Amino acid sequence: MTSSPFAIASGPVARRASRSAKIVYGKREIIVGGSAPVVVQSMTNTDTADAIGTAIQIKELARAGSELVRITVNNAEAAAAVPAIREQLDRMDIDVPLVGDFHYNGHTLLKDFPDCARALSKYRINPGNVGQGAKRDTQFAQMIEMACLYDKPVRIGVNWGSLDQALLARIMDENAQRAAPWSAQSVMYEALITSAIENAVRAEELGLAGDKIILSCKVSGVQDLIAVYRELAKRCDYPLHLGLTEAGMGSKGIVASTAALSVLLQEGIGDTIRISLTPEPGGDRCKEVVVGQEILQTMGLRKFTPMVIACPGCGRTTSTVFQQLADDIQTFLRDQMPVWKKQYPGVENMNVAVMGCIVNGPGESKHANIGISLPGTGESPAAPVFIDGAKAMTLRGDNIAEEFHAIVLDYVKANYTPVHGAVS
Repeated sequence: MTSSPFAIASGPVARRASRSAKIVYGKREIIVGGSAPVVVQSMTNTDTADAIGTAIQIKELARAGSELVRITVNNAEAAAAVPAIREQLDRMDIDVPLVGDFHYNGHTLLKDFPDCARALSKYRINPGNVGQGAKRDTQFAQMIEMACLYDKPVRIGVNWGSLDQALLARIMDENAQRAAPWSAQSVMYEALITSAIENAVRAEELGLAGDKIILSCKVSGVQDLIAVYRELAKRCDYPLHLGLTEAGMGSKGIVASTAALSVLLQEGIGDTIRISLTPEPGGDRCKEVVVGQEILQTMGLRKFTPMVIACPGCGRTTSTVFQQLADDIQTFLRDQMPVWKKQYPGVENMNVAVMGCIVNGPGESKHANIGISLPGTGESPAAPVFIDGAKAMTLRGDNIAEEFHAIVLDYVKANYTPVHGAVS
């Protein structure tokens, strides 16, 4: 057997070339598309009319790392509350841009509530839900006119559960004329893609600049999403928003989202992502932000927080000390990031290893910036600590977790230069 004459390649293919759209609030600018990093966004599940409750959830999502937050604007009460939400966020020093999600009555709400239209940084329009028959084109045009008036970008978001029925009927008629008609699934794919692109072209004809349009074609099935976006990416150069319409709950939602988005991102497709997890009762809405970040970070596409490498455990590690320490360190690092990303630029590149026994513990720890190899079952009660590849010390006793916590904090302060004026 001979080796390959070529070096083994790694990493995703080059990002698909696309226009770039700018979403702005105050001095905060989020670029979607072009050469910008893939953006993580989320959506509230509060009643938007509850301005305080919605602002608090937006703050939580923003602190977790959501770079855009979408809110439902479904009635007059919600539209009237949007300026108050924005004002409350300003008082909390949260400058995340807000996206208004409109269905059915967006043309009326944007016209009747100009302060809402101004406070939002971006509009989301579903072309299947803007009106029926003759009203459809008029009401779509009215929403685009508002976007032009207030200089706002728009996501034209098509969903397979709310397709424009007239367009779907047209494509079905065209399919019936084919010598070899497509399957119903292929017809659905074509309808999704055609709706997105035709409405984007129509928006440009109405005066909306091409660099203010983002497209999405959301479905719930993993293979369906991959098929639709591969074709959509070939047919246009608008930035693309990725996400399953309904990913589901718990591990199912996380796995489905990761499976679908990872394939597309690896192929260079996708400019912003949202993980549409159904929260478990009492669950944290911010989990969808964390999952989105972890997809991008584990694929090597972005860095958000220091990575914690931990072994899964086995019969050698019947003690739960390493599990508890790994969880504690990971939680600590994520909790610190809203402050650290401002104070210690580059800290998101740090790697921390928390290992459970002598088999891989020392080796993995040496590869991390900071690593600890905890004693496994039957091993001597000693935990060597490695800093930048060299053994720095050995921890013993009952306070290993607390001592390692302090070592990590000291490493951050010593190795990541505080920005001017930051308090360490």
